[in-house]
Amino acid sequence: MSDKTPGGKAPQEHAHQEHPPQEHPPQEHPRQEQALHGNPLDVIVVSDAVCPWCYVGKRNLEAALASAPDIAARIDWRPFQLDASIPRGGVDRKEYYAKKFGDRVPEIQKRLDDVGASVGIPFAFDAIRISPNTLDAHRLIRWAASAGVQDKIVERLFRDFFVEGRDIGAADTLIAAARDCGMDEQLVARLLASDADAANVQGEIAEAQRLGVSGVPFFIFGGRYALSGAQPPQAIAQAMRAAIASVETSDAKA
Repeated sequence: MSDKTPGGKAPQEHAHQEHPPQEHPPQEHPRQEQALHGNPLDVIVVSDAVCPWCYVGKRNLEAALASAPDIAARIDWRPFQLDASIPRGGVDRKEYYAKKFGDRVPEIQKRLDDVGASVGIPFAFDAIRISPNTLDAHRLIRWAASAGVQDKIVERLFRDFFVEGRDIGAADTLIAAARDCGMDEQLVARLLASDADAANVQGEIAEAQRLGVSGVPFFIFGGRYALSGAQPPQAIAQAMRAAIASVETSDAKA
């Protein structure tokens, strides 16, 4: 992942949201276009590891790519924190959700249970005991990109949290995930014990906010088109094709 972000800048203090799918077409995104020339389409996914709609969005992105075998994509998972104010040790999940959503918790979880079942995610919300701070999880996801196993780590952390109910803010959970996904266990342990890349992760979050990201998942295709929310596979495939067509049209005019 690029280090060209405002390092050390703390996230802005405002409410962030988990984004279910919304009905709107892909929007042009004010970033430099990607010249493909036979290269994979860069797809940036801004997400948080404790966002259930991000887990659904991952499944929908996978389905979109499976439905469009002619599209080669390079996926880059970027950080976002729905609540950076959670202390590093986490907070009681039940109390946190009751405070955040009140009596809507059963309704919200029922909807997610139904949506999850439709895409093969067996959400187990009752198994979750801790709502963690996800800064360390995002540091691990960042390192996983360099190790070539970023998607595996993202999948593992989603499953650890939403299916197994593990505390993904805890170092032992993150180290186990790194080991099982083929990363250097001892190196990850040393890095987690330090503040390595914490400023870079916070800088990327601040950059996403500067670009207008206020909820996740948020997809950016080829640096040109963006979709907000856990859009259905058809919408994601449409956005990817629109991004590729836009770049090819620009190249033809050049």
